[in-house]
Amino acid sequence: MKTSQTQRRKGFTLAEMMVVIVIIGILATIVVPNVWQKFFQGQKAKVKADITVIKDALDQFAMSNNGQYPDSLERLVQPDLNGHRYLNQSKVPKDPWNEEYQYEPPSPGQPQPRIFTMGRDKSLGGEGEDADIDYQSIVDGG
Repeated sequence: MKTSQTQRRKGFTLAEMMVVIVIIGILATIVVPNVWQKFFQGQKAKVKADITVIKDALDQFAMSNNGQYPDSLERLVQPDLNGHRYLNQSKVPKDPWNEEYQYEPPSPGQPQPRIFTMGRDKSLGGEGEDADIDYQSIVDGG
């Protein structure tokens, strides 16, 4: 077998590989933040839907019980004598961070029930993605 300088090696050169790596890096810096933002928007949409459904179930419960709201959200998933549940599921839904939604029944200083999640940071307060979300903030457009 004769080897010659005109015989080409198969494979990629270092320069070609560097170009591909740079292109992948550029795409990642553009795509990843957008995907993360869409993911957070999906989580927020789930929270809004869950809290709205829970609020509607609480209002239905109060209408059926002389204006009295339940002491806990668990009451909404317990079937009554006819098998009816105020929330049509066996468990109270959890927020996207796998935490239970918080509930405060009406009180003298708070005429409406409060349903909320503490957000991604799982603690009261927070801003941006860590902000608490409650029914009132949803109604106010937050």
